Amino acid sequence: QVQLVESGGELVQAGGSLRLSCAASGRTFSSYAMGWFRQAPGKEREFVATISSNTIDTDYADSVTGRFTISRDNAKNTVYLQMNSLKPEDTAIYYCAAVRTVIPSAVVTAPYAYHYWGQGTQVTVSS
Repeated sequence: QVQLVESGGELVQAGGSLRLSCAASGRTFSSYAMGWFRQAPGKEREFVATISSNTIDTDYADSVTGRFTISRDNAKNTVYLQMNSLKPEDTAIYYCAAVRTVIPSAVVTAPYAYHYWGQGTQVTVSS
């Protein structure tokens, strides 16, 4: 089993930057693809970014491409989301998620495919 704890969310002005972290428990973190999702009030949870277990392959939602970067440090059991040029529409609770994958290069964008979720961290972008 994997436990995930997000941190780094806060209030920031539009145009600013934040880095979210997600610390994972367990000895097999390097076998899991990791994802970031977000949910704004009154909206469904949406995909933001994903990274493969081998740390190489990534995928992003169109709305964040070029502004957000996902990365991971398997030695530290941590995945990051660097968010630049933040916009008010980025305001949401951000969740990290994990799913064990057989193929090291696999990226996973569907939320229903993930087995483990963190509790979320609030990001608020003021205009």
